[in-house]
Amino acid sequence: MTNECAPTETPATDRTDPGVTVVHLLRHGEVENPDGVLYGRRPGYHLSELGRQMADRVADHLAERDVRYVVSSPLERAQETATPIAKAHSLDIATDERLIEAGNVFEGKTFGVGDGALRRPANWRHLTNPFRPSWGEPYIDQVVRMMGAISAARDAARGHEAVAVSHQLPIWIVRSYAERRRLWHDPRRRQCSLASLTSFTFHDDRIVSVGYSEPAGDLVPAHLRPGAQRRFGRGAVKGAKGFGA
Repeated sequence: MTNECAPTETPATDRTDPGVTVVHLLRHGEVENPDGVLYGRRPGYHLSELGRQMADRVADHLAERDVRYVVSSPLERAQETATPIAKAHSLDIATDERLIEAGNVFEGKTFGVGDGALRRPANWRHLTNPFRPSWGEPYIDQVVRMMGAISAARDAARGHEAVAVSHQLPIWIVRSYAERRRLWHDPRRRQCSLASLTSFTFHDDRIVSVGYSEPAGDLVPAHLRPGAQRRFGRGAVKGAKGFGA
């Protein structure tokens, strides 16, 4: 299987070969979250104006592609990212619970320097095992559900292309699994920017390559790029801790 770690052109299906299918995992766009809450699976978090621009950019990027199926996590930010893509292809949006954000015990908390959840001793017991990880949904559980969702999208778009909107951590974990990397990792090095496409190309039921592209890369603020310190509300600095987004 081809391991394509650098940004590449978004792969397209070979329309002469009905055995070739592409499933694009799309991370949602920027979310309106001025207080820096780890929103996780909580409802009520919507795309910001910039996030909507990102979704439109991806829709333009995929407008001429052979997309036959659009599916999304049930969370609002994912559904809103999927909307312009589905509209461009005159498709309805399917919902798959398996595409949801990773579960996390810190959901609803903030992580600002000096006043965040990591300063509270009661929370330290959740940080004992980064390999599982101890603060949230086990990595292998994310692999199982995401591979199930990818397979379902592949079957729904056989010989064509599908777009599945999900979240950073589940996308990165299932990509790591497909590329035979270890699942525990440095969160600052995830290659999964906002509104990016991680594209799985199948020949029949076998993954033959994984590609990555950033159609809205120029819209992603510098502090939200991999390796950057992240700033959220009230001037707090938030380093990427691996809790998902």
